[in-house]
Amino acid sequence: MDLGNSSHRGSKGRTLVLGLNPTLDRSFHGESVNQGVVFSPNFKFSYDFTPKVAGGLEYYGSVGPVTGFDAVSQQQHQVFPAIDLNIAPQWEINFGLGVGLTGSTDHLIAKMILGYRFNF
Repeated sequence: MDLGNSSHRGSKGRTLVLGLNPTLDRSFHGESVNQGVVFSPNFKFSYDFTPKVAGGLEYYGSVGPVTGFDAVSQQQHQVFPAIDLNIAPQWEINFGLGVGLTGSTDHLIAKMILGYRFNF
């Protein structure tokens, strides 16, 4: 769920985007099922360098149950420098290399998302 997405068209028609995507997560099976609802703040900041290429910074985190956040050392925080490639009008590829900022977060992680734009 994207709760906020603000963009600003700058010089030469380029766009600056700030996307906020806070989520509430709930496990129904597994070792974290007893945590209940967990809050995950997420955001993306990007800039269109060309009509086909955008670059920016993405943040993903998990701070723990909404009834009482975890200690900072147990929270998960990751930062990803990321690239978006608009390879066709309907297709995009997003990839990045993330760095964990706490001991309970993976130290280094690679991600890639293949996106398709639907016309409803």
